[in-house]
Amino acid sequence: MNSRFLKNKKDNYIGLVLIHLAIGVALYLFEPLSKLYFIVTLLYFLFRIIMSPASQKTKEVLLACAYFAGAEVLFRMTKGGLAYEASKYLVILFMLMGMFFRGISGKGYVYFLYLILLVPGVLVASTTLGYSANFRTAVAFVLSGPVCLGIAALFCFDRKVTKNTLIEIINFLALPSIATTMYLFIYNPSIKETLSGTASNAASSGGFGPNQVSTALGLGMFALVVRLFVKSPTLILKIINLTILIAMSFRALVTFSRGGVFAAIIVIIAFLVTIYFKSSVKVKNQIVASFILLSIAIVVTWLISSTLTYGLIDKRYSNKDSLGRDKGDVSTGRFELFEEEMQGFLQNPFLGIGISKTQNIRVEKEGKRLPSHNEIGRLLSEHGLLGIVMILILGLRPLIYRSKNKRNNYFYAFLCFWFATINHSGMRIAAPALLYALSLLNVKYEKHPVHRKQIK
Repeated sequence: MNSRFLKNKKDNYIGLVLIHLAIGVALYLFEPLSKLYFIVTLLYFLFRIIMSPASQKTKEVLLACAYFAGAEVLFRMTKGGLAYEASKYLVILFMLMGMFFRGISGKGYVYFLYLILLVPGVLVASTTLGYSANFRTAVAFVLSGPVCLGIAALFCFDRKVTKNTLIEIINFLALPSIATTMYLFIYNPSIKETLSGTASNAASSGGFGPNQVSTALGLGMFALVVRLFVKSPTLILKIINLTILIAMSFRALVTFSRGGVFAAIIVIIAFLVTIYFKSSVKVKNQIVASFILLSIAIVVTWLISSTLTYGLIDKRYSNKDSLGRDKGDVSTGRFELFEEEMQGFLQNPFLGIGISKTQNIRVEKEGKRLPSHNEIGRLLSEHGLLGIVMILILGLRPLIYRSKNKRNNYFYAFLCFWFATINHSGMRIAAPALLYALSLLNVKYEKHPVHRKQIK
């Protein structure tokens, strides 16, 4: 019975989209439903992982991780998660379950080293963090992302999945973003009433952090573009996906947080270039046709956004204030934070200043709790020379693996999302950790059975 229940079914994409649109509406009308949504979703995926046959364990683990990574910001926005970092912890839990059922590849040992190298920073922090800091909370907040990445990379390294499974995983990243988009439209139906210059706009971001909302929607934009180019065989499906993509892109733009949108653009370009050059002439023609539709959708989205924001979105992306004056610092303060982290590295180049110490220093000096926006700077500052080793591991190991296995058409897209996100938002959400790990998958292409006539 269980195996029959969990067998691959026909892709009920339209039904899933409608369900997630309804979820977005329900969460706005009665926000306490978010905790029920979280618990039911958790129990549903745990059931799928535990009850699935051995051959399906990997798929079920990755689908669960993808869904919770995609839904993380929605859960935070609606206070649905049992903890602020719940999605990261669940990705870790699901990956550990996958290791228990399916083991790990011995070739991924370098990620054991990466996890071990995180430990000295904790020991240093135990001596350097001030009395005003809650040691356990501070360390857990900073380490949850890096540990999530290390555990996910360990499980995914050289893990065999089919091409269709990978497409389904990407789809599960998109579904929560569809619910988020619907929630945002109901929460803030009139952008004009909440305009307040060209700074990031919390009111148009569901009352939550625009940077995280923009990143989550950017992830959804990428997933929908994949759906448009790879899994939209009919004109009706193309129109549906383009409509959702326009709506999602509009909501990402009007957060006035550029990081997630720029990341989405980089990732989409990486994906399109990869599939174009790996396709046959016939498929290339189809890609060009879909790209024309995508280009039209981009122009329509921008025109709508520009009109409804009275041109403020144009000024935001040209780095100007509401009066048209050049802001100067295109990083909106992030470069200054990065410089502070480099000072920490130069002062303590061997073992660094310890986990979370950079944020603690900002609290003591300025009274502001400003977490790092750049994971590279944080690793260098808080881990010193060990941070350099970790950066080299994270940057070089996927490229070395890629040189020997080039079947993952999403490799560069996944890696670009990780790199772009950690440079504007750090590891605040689970998505960059998961997508980094997905770049390490060993993608297999299904062989279609050959039917031969029986010789009589």
